[in-house]
Amino acid sequence: MNWQSDLNVTETTFAPTLERWYERHKRDLPWRHTRDPYRIWLSEIILQQTRVVQGKPYYERFVESYPTVADMARADERELLRLWQGLGYYSRARNLHQTARYVTEQLGEKFPDTYHDLLKMKGIGAYTAAAIASFAFGERVPVVDGNVYRVLARVFGIEEDITTTGAKKTFAALATRLIQAADDPATYNQSIMEFGAIQCTPVAPDCLLCPLQQQCAAYLTGRQHLLPVKAKKAPVRNRYFTYLVFRKGDQIAMRERSGQDIWQNLYDFYLLETDEPKAALRELVLSEAVQKLVEQSVLTAPPVAVTQLLSHQRINAQVYLLDVPEELSGALPPGLSWYSLADAEQLPKPVLITNYLVRYVA
Repeated sequence: MNWQSDLNVTETTFAPTLERWYERHKRDLPWRHTRDPYRIWLSEIILQQTRVVQGKPYYERFVESYPTVADMARADERELLRLWQGLGYYSRARNLHQTARYVTEQLGEKFPDTYHDLLKMKGIGAYTAAAIASFAFGERVPVVDGNVYRVLARVFGIEEDITTTGAKKTFAALATRLIQAADDPATYNQSIMEFGAIQCTPVAPDCLLCPLQQQCAAYLTGRQHLLPVKAKKAPVRNRYFTYLVFRKGDQIAMRERSGQDIWQNLYDFYLLETDEPKAALRELVLSEAVQKLVEQSVLTAPPVAVTQLLSHQRINAQVYLLDVPEELSGALPPGLSWYSLADAEQLPKPVLITNYLVRYVA
């Protein structure tokens, strides 16, 4: 079959078909009951790297804590990061805070109401700008994300690598044409995202009950598992952390991470990173102050091995718990401060640190 000759027919029927499917199958999600650009923006930022089932309770907690953009603008960043804890990609939370302050202080609490003006906001890319513009303001601009790439690649038989600039232009142009046939741009954008999430899934799509089955190039040629075409991910980098957890009574020594590395502005313990794993504490090359503190402390148990997988990194950590004598009054090494366990619980922390504290210290 010559797919190019049938594209006009497919493009004409595509949007109406998805909109009808959406009305029957859409999930009941809280951000679909509002046209408030603040809440739509919040939901889209949370869901950028997060599945709906995980992101929904975070959205609800954020809306409860910060019901308006002005409330978020006034938030303490440490508290905002703590609320975000577990979602990862913490730059999203910092961008949320900065953008909320900008909208509140510079724009009188009113979000820009066009796609192009939304693109100027920190942390808002093409997909998020299109989502806000269409859902909140009814602008006829298409969303293009991973779900959309998958649906369009399969239905229209597009074999370009979606990681390339050329493919992005191809998909953007097609998406722009398709939305012109939609009854309502907001409903259409929701429908194609939802269709990719629950019908045209990455693995084992439900082709048998698909309303686009007889239009779908991938289904009719048995290429569902081959589309979309995407270059292989870069290999995961292994990093080796040794944490020394100094505890004195009901206090624990922690420090705020700085710089441009992972977990910026979150709290963890004294850290030594090495090129390869170290089998024993004595193998570590420590500063004089830290070595002295280790010698004055008591190792309470064998080290605990913990890991956390990030997008392109695997953190392999060995964690040593050392009890510092109560009578020891010397200053901690630079960067570390004593926190009560109750205060430490309230600090924004990586999941790895939170899980360790809950399991082995609290």
